[in-house]
Amino acid sequence: MSLSRSLPLVCTAILLAGPAALAQSAADGTCPRDVLVAQSMQRQAVDQLEQADGDEAKNCRIWRRHVDTMRRVAGVYGRCLSGSERAERMAQVQGSEKEFSAAIRSRCRGS
Repeated sequence: MSLSRSLPLVCTAILLAGPAALAQSAADGTCPRDVLVAQSMQRQAVDQLEQADGDEAKNCRIWRRHVDTMRRVAGVYGRCLSGSERAERMAQVQGSEKEFSAAIRSRCRGS
C-alpha cells in the first residue's frame, strides 16, 4: 500500500485508538504503529470471515487464521492500550478467538 493511501488510515486509526493508546505511546514508541497494524489485521480478519462460503475445508482455514490473528491482536491491545478501551477491545478479540476456537474443535478435522 502506498503512503498516500495509508496516511488516511493512519490518521483514522490514531483517532479511533483514543487517548489511552496515545498515552501509552510515550512509554513505548512502537505502540501507535502496532495498534494501527492490529486494527487493520482485525478488519481484514472480519472481511475474510464474511467471505466464508460454506465449503467446510475453506471455512476451517479461514477460522484458524482468524483465531491466530485475534491472538496476535490481543497481544498488541494488551500491551498498548489501557483503561476501559483496553478492556473493551480485549473482550472483543478474546471473545471472537474463543468462539472460533470452539467452532474449529467441533467442526474441523485435524484441529
